[in-house]
Amino acid sequence: MSVLLDNLDDFLSRFGVTLGLFVLSGVASMILGTLLAAMRVSPVPAMRTVGTGYVTLLRNTPLTLVLFFFALGFTKLFFYLPFFLLAVVGLSLYTAAFVCETVRGGISTVPAGQSEAARALGLGFTQTLSLIVLPQAIRSVVPPLTSVQIALLKNTTVAAGFSVVEAGGFYRVVNEQGGSTLVALLWVALGFVILVVPLTAVQRRLEKRWSVAR
Repeated sequence: MSVLLDNLDDFLSRFGVTLGLFVLSGVASMILGTLLAAMRVSPVPAMRTVGTGYVTLLRNTPLTLVLFFFALGFTKLFFYLPFFLLAVVGLSLYTAAFVCETVRGGISTVPAGQSEAARALGLGFTQTLSLIVLPQAIRSVVPPLTSVQIALLKNTTVAAGFSVVEAGGFYRVVNEQGGSTLVALLWVALGFVILVVPLTAVQRRLEKRWSVAR
C-alpha cells in the first residue's frame, strides 16, 4: 500500500493521461472506422480498394511500429507535434482498422432486403447506409466494438515507450525510488481493471437494450 500512497499524485496523473489517450483515440477511431466500413461496402470500386488496403496494412502492422513512425518519423517528414497528440493519432489510425472490420461485419448481418427496399424508395447509397443499415448494424456489434475499445485502453501502455507519461510507465518511477516493481505493476493492473469494468457494464446494458432478434 505504501508504494501507491507514496506515489499517489504520479499514479493518478498517469492514469489521467491514459484516460485522455483512450477517450480521444476511441472517438477518433470509431468515426474513422465507420467511414472505412462505409468505403469497404461502397459500390465505388476505388473506395473499396482504398478501404481494403488501409485495413490490410494497419491490421498487419504491429502497433509498436505505428507509434514508432509517429514518434520519430512524422516530425522529421512533416512538422512537430507533442508526443501525446502523435500517440493519439497512431492509436486512432491503428484501432480504426479493427473498428472497420467489426462494423463491416455488422453491416453484413442486416438483411439485403432492407437495402433493396430503400433503393426502391429512391434512397441513395449514403442515405441507405446512414439511415437504415448502420443503425441496425451498430446495435448488433456492441459486444465486439466494446472489446476493440478495451483493447485500445490496454494498448495505451505502449505509448509509455515513446515519452508519453501514462499509467504503463508508473513502475519505472517506483523502481527508481527503490520500491517493488512487482507491486507497482499490480497497482497498474488494478487500475486498468477499474477502468475496464465500467466499459463492460455499459456494453452489457446496451446489449440488453439493443438486443437483436435472431
